[in-house]
Amino acid sequence: MEKNLIELKKISKRYDLPSQGNVTVLDDINININEGEFVSILGPSGSGKSTLLRIIAGLVSPSQGSVLYNGKPIVGTNPGVGMVFQSFALFPWLTVIENVKLGLENKSLREEEKMRKALSVIDMIGLDGFEGAYPKELSGGMRQRVGIGRALVMEPDILLMDEPFSALDVLTAENLKRDLLELWTEKKIPTKSIIMVTHSIEEAVYMSDRAIVLSRDPARVISDIPITMPHWRDKQEPKFTSLVDRIYSILTKREIKTIEVEEVQKKKLEKVQEVPAGALTGFIELVDDLGKKFDLYKLADQLSLNLEDFLPIVEAAHLLQFATIHQGDIDLTEIGHQFADASVLERKILFKEQLMKYVPIMEKIVWILQSKSNNKMEREFFVEIFEKHFGAEEAEHQLDILIDWGRYAELISYDEKAEVLYLESETAAINE
Repeated sequence: MEKNLIELKKISKRYDLPSQGNVTVLDDINININEGEFVSILGPSGSGKSTLLRIIAGLVSPSQGSVLYNGKPIVGTNPGVGMVFQSFALFPWLTVIENVKLGLENKSLREEEKMRKALSVIDMIGLDGFEGAYPKELSGGMRQRVGIGRALVMEPDILLMDEPFSALDVLTAENLKRDLLELWTEKKIPTKSIIMVTHSIEEAVYMSDRAIVLSRDPARVISDIPITMPHWRDKQEPKFTSLVDRIYSILTKREIKTIEVEEVQKKKLEKVQEVPAGALTGFIELVDDLGKKFDLYKLADQLSLNLEDFLPIVEAAHLLQFATIHQGDIDLTEIGHQFADASVLERKILFKEQLMKYVPIMEKIVWILQSKSNNKMEREFFVEIFEKHFGAEEAEHQLDILIDWGRYAELISYDEKAEVLYLESETAAINE
C-alpha cells in the first residue's frame, strides 16, 4: 500500500483586504499526496494555486483545516519539503555552489559534507564546471537549475515547484522538463513525491501522474484526474491530446458561467476579463474563419497561448454572447458570426448592444454619466465605487478595460490628461 506523505484536511484560507473585507481564497480543500506521485495543480489565474503550495510548505498558515506530513500536523515550516520558485530566487552575490549550499544552512553537517553534497547535486543537474559562476553569468535555464539544485540538496521527501518553467523560453523549458523527469523516473533523486503548480495543461499531462483542477473565487477542487500513460509521453498521441482536451473542457465548463437574464437584471458589479476590445475582435474573426465549432485546446495551441492568457479571451467572448462553450469546444453564436462579417461601424453597434445587455457594470457607468448635466465625471469617482467591490489595484484594472470597451463601442470617451470620463454625443442624447 502506498504511503500517504501529505494530507490536506478541509483547508480554507481567508484574507482581510482593504475595502473588500474578509475574502476567501481557498475553501474546503481536501487532497492526499502519496509516495511515488508526481502531482500537478491546475486552475485559472488567481485561483489560489500558489497559496495552496505555500500552505503545504508551511510558509502560509491556513485559516481553517490542517496539513499533515507523514500523518502528523505540521507546525511552522514543513521539514519534509524543498521548494522551487518561478523567479529562481537566487542571491546574486553568491556563486552557484554557495546558492546550492544554502539549502543545507540549517543542517547540522560539517562543511566538508555540505560541500560534497552540493557538488554532487550540481553535477546531477548538469552544472558541473559552473560552481564558481554568479547568477548574472548564467542563462535563465541554468539559474533555474541552481534553484532546483538548492531544493534537492536538502534531500526532501516532497519537492514543491511553483510554475518552475514559466519564466523560460520554450526550448529551454522543454530541455529542463526532460532532465527533471529523467531524475525522477529513474530514481536518481531521493525525493518521494513532486507537487507542481502550473498554468499549462499540456505540461501537467506530459509530466504528472495526477492533475488536480481548482476552480476560482474561491478555489475548490473540482476534479482529480489520474494520468496513467507511461513515460516518455508522445504529445501527438491521441490519448495525450484527448486528456488535455478533457481538462480544458473541465476548466472552461466551470470557469465560464451561463449568462442568466436574472443575473443581468440584478445589476451586480462583477469583474470582467481584462481583454482589450481589439484582441477580442481579432479572436472572434479567427474563430469565424475556422468555420464550425473548434477544439479549445487545439485553438490555444495554434495561437501559442497558455491557459492564463487564453481563458480570459474565451470568457470575454462568452460574456458578451459572441461565443458558446460546450465540452471543450467553442462555437460562435449568430451574433458572433454577424459581428465577424460586419463592417467596422456595424461591429461597433453590435458591440455596444451586447455590452449594454450583458455587462451591468457598463450600464451603471453610462447611467451615472447621463445623470450629470454635463455628462462628465472624474475617473476617481468610479475608482472609489469599484474599490468597494474589487479592492484598490483591481479597481484600476477594471475601469481601464471598461473604458477600452466603452470607447470601442463609442458609448463613452475618456480624457486621459484630465482623467475624466464623458459620454459620446449620441449616448448622451438617449437621456434627453
